[in-house]
Amino acid sequence: MSDMSGASGAPKSLEQRLKAFEGRSAAVAGVGKDPVNRPMIRHWCEAMGDTNPAYLGPDAIAPPTMLQAWTMGGLSGHTGRTEAYDELLALLDEQGCTAVVATDCEQEYFRPLRPGDEITFDSVIESVSDRKTTKLGTGYFVTTRMEVRVGEHLAGTHRFRILKYAPAHRPERKPPPRPVTRPRPVVNRDNAGFWDGVRQHRLLIQRCTACASLRFPWLPGCNACGCPEWDTIEASGEGTVFSYVVLHHPPFPAFAPPYAVALIELAEGVRMISNVVGVPYDKVRIGQPVRLEFQQHDEELVLPAFRAGGEAA
Repeated sequence: MSDMSGASGAPKSLEQRLKAFEGRSAAVAGVGKDPVNRPMIRHWCEAMGDTNPAYLGPDAIAPPTMLQAWTMGGLSGHTGRTEAYDELLALLDEQGCTAVVATDCEQEYFRPLRPGDEITFDSVIESVSDRKTTKLGTGYFVTTRMEVRVGEHLAGTHRFRILKYAPAHRPERKPPPRPVTRPRPVVNRDNAGFWDGVRQHRLLIQRCTACASLRFPWLPGCNACGCPEWDTIEASGEGTVFSYVVLHHPPFPAFAPPYAVALIELAEGVRMISNVVGVPYDKVRIGQPVRLEFQQHDEELVLPAFRAGGEAA
């Protein structure tokens, strides 16, 4: 257990006790539960929609961003975990910081990982912040730094940060007044061109200028060849219902369940999520032809939707 008194015998302050954990090991000689393997690489790439050929075939490498995946302990926990990290979390629990949220991570890559590589790792408690007040509550940021190796070779580092905090008291929320506007899409530098097109009643699809692959949703680079250069084509508006779900619960402001949310396969070959309108929610079917229309929800918001059984409105 950590020492609770200083050299003079006086009790240490909480900040001193927390800072004493900096530099202590959080995991020693941890071993990955599985070697790097093609099935996990395939699952990762399918989930991310990443078709980079570097991750396929006999000379495949693992996507660099999978670095942490090979060290994860699953339901049974990590191997090599030390008492120091558990002691630190217990000390924060004693201070009422019983909630935790992951805030961010940083990775560096030094060599590619290949199927068959056996992973080992060590982790150190790099820093414990001063007491911070956030919208979630008041607590401490704890940063650990992990070194991932294959044999004696450093493959990468993974810096992971959590906030251990005492949840802030939140006053009871009153139901929002009606009418409630639809939530706004998140617009950033990677997808701003798409939303500019929507405001002009045009559905734009990215096209790689190197390999001509089409992609949706919009991305900063081609997931087929990696080229960062692109232009756009305008969708014809024709499509079919590839899959769908009917949302019954929970209700959200500005939405009136039940309603159908569909994965639409456009005639150009890409797929996008949107609403199906023009038919009752229980009449939506896989393979159903639909056509694009643009719906004006308020003075500012225009969204694409797909109408079944008729021409675009």
